[in-house]
Amino acid sequence: MLVKFAPMLFVLLWSSSFIAVKTGLRHLSPLLFVAIRQAACAAILLAILALRRQSRDRLTRRQWLHCAVAGALLNAVGIMAPHVALLLTPSAQVALVQSLTPLLTAALGVALLHEPLRAAQWLGLSLGLTGVALVVGEAAFHSPARFAGLMLTFTGVLGLVAGTLYFSRFCRGVPLLPGATAQFLSAAIVAGAGAWLLETPRADWTAATVAAVAWNTLLVSLGGMGLYAAMLARGTAARTTANFFLVPGTVALLAWLLLGERLTTLAITGLVVASTGCWLVQRPPAKGSRRLS
Repeated sequence: MLVKFAPMLFVLLWSSSFIAVKTGLRHLSPLLFVAIRQAACAAILLAILALRRQSRDRLTRRQWLHCAVAGALLNAVGIMAPHVALLLTPSAQVALVQSLTPLLTAALGVALLHEPLRAAQWLGLSLGLTGVALVVGEAAFHSPARFAGLMLTFTGVLGLVAGTLYFSRFCRGVPLLPGATAQFLSAAIVAGAGAWLLETPRADWTAATVAAVAWNTLLVSLGGMGLYAAMLARGTAARTTANFFLVPGTVALLAWLLLGERLTTLAITGLVVASTGCWLVQRPPAKGSRRLS
């Protein structure tokens, strides 16, 4: 049952993160926000590992290194850049650029992981790219600051893609709990260094700040990324990352309801086109057809 609804739950959790981050950034500098979030995740998982004390959960040095690299890419680079971008750009547009993740992952996955796609899946990925292009093109004409935010988001996309492919190649056989612990530890170190070197850390610990950090730590980083890792372990990289195509529409709805953000007709068209692409990628092959992914 959980496997069946995991993609839907992941989309809801990942989408909610944008709303919580927007709220938290009123009181926390973006890279410090990420560092605190990753450090809290690492501390929780270390405590769970200490309580379990099971030798079968231990990682070899090589496994630990692979998980650390994947974590630095996925949970540090992949999250730091969009956190900064959210200071400049509406939530739904940041989420839409993140939906480039499936296209790049699929293209590289075919070459590096030998995960071929059906024609319908390639069509779906192309529609996703078209939807993103509509929104990014509009932002480029609307505001240089907004466009810069989208370019920052693309840097995060590169981190997500690299981390996803690296995880798929080297970390699929690693026990989930210690593997995730190694990922969050490395991400906390990278994000902490980024906050120290690249920004002037700012923190105002209001109730909203605590709630935003707690939500993103417990439900998004631990819950959402745990689901993401589980889906990667069970399926192809392309099909797993295709869930990102559903995130922008969900974020747009949540941002409209909770933050008062509005979208133009062109932006809404882009969201619909990208979501259609996700459906095509996720749709199972017809009976009797050759299964390629």
